Amino acid sequence: MNRDTDIMARTIYGEARGEYYVKDGGINSLIAVGNVIMNRSIERSRSISSICLKPKQFSCWNKTDPNFKVIQNVTFSDKIFQLCYSVSCQIINGQTPDITNGANHYYSKKIKTVPYWAYQKIPIKTIGNHIFFRI
Repeated sequence: MNRDTDIMARTIYGEARGEYYVKDGGINSLIAVGNVIMNRSIERSRSISSICLKPKQFSCWNKTDPNFKVIQNVTFSDKIFQLCYSVSCQIINGQTPDITNGANHYYSKKIKTVPYWAYQKIPIKTIGNHIFFRI
């Protein structure tokens, strides 16, 4: 198993698995998070793993986040994880277009405070509960 593919799949799962069931979300929610990861990787000329695992970039990798243990322990017996892994493979292999129009950041509408980096920025896309930006 390729480390970057696995780390991207776990990040997508940790960040967006609930979005799969949200109106206007579905598989596009999973793809969009993967697109953001890939966009950052390309922009910064860094590996997908280093992008995902950089502290405080994707909350599911923060050791205090409830999703941290979930993404550590998820297996292919979970249908949504299987889908996240498939999406990850397709994005890495260039088989899925960037549906975020180049977004490199996002946040969930569910959070109470707009992140500092999004202040006075214009979103480029909304998919499910995630709002996407190019910063």
